[in-house]
Amino acid sequence: MNNTGTITYSIANQPDEMNQIYQLNYETFVEEIPQHETNQNRVLIDRFHDENTYIIAKHDKEVIGMIAVRGNRPFSLDQKLESLDSYLPFGSIPCEIRLLSIKEPFRGSKVFYGLCERLVSFCLEKGYTLALISGTTRQLKLYRHIGFKPFGPLVGDEDAQYQPMYLTKQNFERSSKLFKRLIEREEKKFTHTFLPGPVPVNNHVEKAWNSAPLSHRDISFINTMKNVQYKLSQRTNANFAEIVVGTGTMANEMIAAQLSRLPGKGLILVNGEFGERLVKQSFRWNLSFYKISKDWNTPITGLEVNEFLNEHPGITWIWHVHCETSTGYIFPLEEIKHIAGQHNIKLCLDACSSIGVFPVDLSGVYLASTVSGKGIASYPGLAILFHEKELKPDHTLPTYLDIGTYQQAGSVPFTHSSNSLLALEAALKNPVNTDSALIRWIRETLASNEMAVLGDYETCSPGVITIEIPSTISSRDFGDILKDQGIHVSYESGYLLERNWVQIALMGIQKEAAAKRAVNIITQQFNIMTKGTVVN
Repeated sequence: MNNTGTITYSIANQPDEMNQIYQLNYETFVEEIPQHETNQNRVLIDRFHDENTYIIAKHDKEVIGMIAVRGNRPFSLDQKLESLDSYLPFGSIPCEIRLLSIKEPFRGSKVFYGLCERLVSFCLEKGYTLALISGTTRQLKLYRHIGFKPFGPLVGDEDAQYQPMYLTKQNFERSSKLFKRLIEREEKKFTHTFLPGPVPVNNHVEKAWNSAPLSHRDISFINTMKNVQYKLSQRTNANFAEIVVGTGTMANEMIAAQLSRLPGKGLILVNGEFGERLVKQSFRWNLSFYKISKDWNTPITGLEVNEFLNEHPGITWIWHVHCETSTGYIFPLEEIKHIAGQHNIKLCLDACSSIGVFPVDLSGVYLASTVSGKGIASYPGLAILFHEKELKPDHTLPTYLDIGTYQQAGSVPFTHSSNSLLALEAALKNPVNTDSALIRWIRETLASNEMAVLGDYETCSPGVITIEIPSTISSRDFGDILKDQGIHVSYESGYLLERNWVQIALMGIQKEAAAKRAVNIITQQFNIMTKGTVVN
């Protein structure tokens, strides 16, 4: 038996190993590659099972990969290619390799190489000089790297096409050192970001960011600004949008500045870290306000807001976080908009973690803030202020924080960043589409691995998944280990560390295959730290 870290390679001979082979066979060749009919038992026993020798890779007691070998003719390729032997080197003694399958968390690792290495040893022991496979067209580059040589036409149907290939001992030995280096390089370079910022961006955004800088007085810059303002307003149904150099905190300072000029008291809704930050900013501006404050992630209903407004008739504005980033909770915007309208109250939103993540309708919203990063999927550095009414400059406010000053100057009263603006424009031209199927898959995968997820799919943002880490392990240690493996989750903020939480933020460009691979690594590491093993 060969050992590679915690992975072992052997010939399957135990009943439990055979049962896992049937299950892995089903997962791969029924669910992933639709070659066979589904069945309730979710097992698939190969038609040549009695003749197969199964080389398996195991992580502890779990079968994570397999290859089946058989030497009896006719091979399955005999039935698909006429005169199969005419394609093969003269005098070769072939065997057929089938049912190659590796569980997704271990793909792109040394497992494939380990199986091939054990395969070559087995073939030499049995006197075979050549191994035949039908290689999936999706992995031809990988097969070639390890020494497989393609021959003949493609076989299979349109849904699952395969290239006949063979491997000799000489080709394997010639390619193995190069292949080993390739796999090691691939393992080291795989990274995936599940952060709320900075987020992964597309090539158009990156290219725009790297453009030559423009003066903020240049006519092309002014036209770009107008175009970005128009697209932002169109996307959110807001009447006006101002773009400012700064962050989400900066944008909320500007909202607080505007609220300081309104008569009457306000109402702030708080059930998380960022609601609490609105309260702190309001104190700094000496705003007069009430608050409805609940435990984190506890809903604040429209009924409660309406009753509070009835009991406090002097309230003239409401301010709350639309998507509470610390938990993922989403406030019922349409309901609160309706209530605010009934009471003739101005509604203000911190929408930094909602705009771009899911549709947001700002019609009827007095003021709202967001940023160029996060859900919009550009680089951080620009704060965005949406407003319902035209605003004139207010000389009692700090110039840099006065929304009216920006509106009067077409959002360019001061030096601006052309690179940030061009990147934002590129992001708005290529908006990110939230993959609801991927989000459901991630939540279900976390749940099936007994990872406690805050809230549910209906009440929480599709862009923020909060995981409660058991007290037996440290969220910092968990996050640090994932970071070492190239998986970046949100965990280093003080409020997350205090509660032993980590977060998967699905903002920016999230490619399905890479995201799933990263989530599988997360669950694998979780099971290692909590149970000492990998759970299927």
